[in-house]
Amino acid sequence: MNTIHDCKLLIIDDEPTLLKMVIDLLKQNGFYKIFSASNCKEARTQFYATKPDAILLDVSLPDGDGFSLMREFRSHSIVPVLFLSARDEDEDRLLGLGLGADDYITKPFLPRELILRIHAVLNRTYFPLILNQEEKPVFTLGALTIDFNNATITSEKGCDTLTAKEFALLWKLYENKEKIVSGDSLCQAAWGDTLYGYENTLMVHIRRLREKIEPEPSNPRFLLTIRGIGYKLTGGETLERSN
Repeated sequence: MNTIHDCKLLIIDDEPTLLKMVIDLLKQNGFYKIFSASNCKEARTQFYATKPDAILLDVSLPDGDGFSLMREFRSHSIVPVLFLSARDEDEDRLLGLGLGADDYITKPFLPRELILRIHAVLNRTYFPLILNQEEKPVFTLGALTIDFNNATITSEKGCDTLTAKEFALLWKLYENKEKIVSGDSLCQAAWGDTLYGYENTLMVHIRRLREKIEPEPSNPRFLLTIRGIGYKLTGGETLERSN
């Protein structure tokens, strides 16, 4: 994808009027790859068939609840999730965010606010801005070249881009290379929170990182699990940048 408007969005809500309103709003703001579902069964079908880049998810659904659905989706994917819910109790909001949701928006909401929040999540996830303009290193890991300045991984197969979360995790591991980094420290770097509630999300992100940097992701050489403690990045060499 080249811009956030190339992202595929899945909207899950059982209110036909609100569903149509959100779809129309998204189209008015340049999003056209939109899929929808009104219950958990339809949502599962759409999720596995379309592989969305982001999900807008209601909490209350006729055949289940959004929290359980998010747990299921997150066991297969790290797709960002924004809850859209009429349930504005603190407990529901904290549960949703604790499960790793990227945002929790209560109904009714301002249309412009919804669009801004969607933009923020998509930019954060797929188009990370390196806010600190200080020159960052280029790092070789086996046959890979990792350019932290551009958030890219280059190999003989081509060039891959790190997502914002992958960048945050890999940078934290690189800063502590050859040392064990706790799950809490990694979660603070990527989500600004402790490990509690992010255990599965962290494991999924680590698995995705291994798929990008390991020759054999199921038998890692560089990104090691230190059972019960955390993770360690080992090997590799930092290259000198030419002036």
